[in-house]
Amino acid sequence: MSVSPSGTRTGVWLVGARGSVATTVVAGCAAISAGLHPPTGMVTETPAFTDCQLPPLPNLVFGGHDTLDCPLPKRAEELAAGGVLPHGLPAAVQSELAAGEREIRPGGPLPGDTRDEAALISAFADDIQDFVRRLGLARAVVVNVASTEPAATGRALPPSSLYAAAALRAGCPYVNFTPSTGLHHPELASLATDSGLPYAGRDGKTGQTLLRAALAPMFTQRALAVRAWSGTNLLGGGDGAALADPAAAAAKNAGKERVLAETLATPPEGEVHIDDVPALGDWKTAWDHIAFDGFLGTRMVLQTIWQGCDSALAAPLVLDLARLTARAHERGLTGPLGELGFYFKDPVGDGPAALSEQYAELLRFADVLCEGEGEAEGEGTGW
Repeated sequence: MSVSPSGTRTGVWLVGARGSVATTVVAGCAAISAGLHPPTGMVTETPAFTDCQLPPLPNLVFGGHDTLDCPLPKRAEELAAGGVLPHGLPAAVQSELAAGEREIRPGGPLPGDTRDEAALISAFADDIQDFVRRLGLARAVVVNVASTEPAATGRALPPSSLYAAAALRAGCPYVNFTPSTGLHHPELASLATDSGLPYAGRDGKTGQTLLRAALAPMFTQRALAVRAWSGTNLLGGGDGAALADPAAAAAKNAGKERVLAETLATPPEGEVHIDDVPALGDWKTAWDHIAFDGFLGTRMVLQTIWQGCDSALAAPLVLDLARLTARAHERGLTGPLGELGFYFKDPVGDGPAALSEQYAELLRFADVLCEGEGEAEGEGTGW
């Protein structure tokens, strides 16, 4: 496990702190720290990152905002009953779940809330700053893992953008793990630029798009013509309910389609459909149908099926991103962290879309993070 200066602790402030992903993050971090489970799925626990001085998992402290009122320990029990968390894990890490629950503050805006945007941003920023100050943290990273919201229209800031603005006002790096607007709102462009903080996003690449980012370059490299690429997602839980809204589904699908547009010679026909199936809970099935032409125009088809648990796929990525972004902040890096595109469907900054090229970028970024202290002050990520 990576090392950092003894005694320093790093905060991870989760927007959507009582949701399935956040609960799995907190419980999983505690389980790995206690040696109850290996860090499966965590790229930052592979040898390439050993000397990067990332915050150790036992030194992460969790808090966050949420509009729900189901306590973390109770939510963990529900996830264990559904097979998302291992049986008995909520009891084994009950103290860590309770500690995280004590640091969750009311989110918003809630129905009837009369505060304007400025007041909400100020209140959220105060919560984050109090968390850092009261617990004596070296820094905190704000990570949005809340349910997908419809794409923003007009000048009004959606909730994800209010939280993003609050993160920067609190002096904290920001990661948008969702397809929601966050820092992408035009009203926040100058704030992001002037903040001098690193930020990353958006929309974590956990399943179907991960596979697309690996497969699409194969067709290009083998000079095979892809005629159509269609997909279907079946999912339940909070994401399924949120994505039943066509506007929210459109925001989600934009990132899924981007990887094909950027890696294939010609954008193929087809689209992705998302169906809410409440009975599936936190489990999802993603099916892709790829029609392509081979030598002499021979028509062929590749079909893929991805079945998995979204929370278990997302949680290790959230922990990776929190650690990498915290270390980038410690190193004095600023602006969009395009080098973290490996983790996202719609990454900020410039960078490749193919998974293998994104992984190479990530390894180069690890080299930057591993450099000696003080060398990166003020240099940003334009290395």
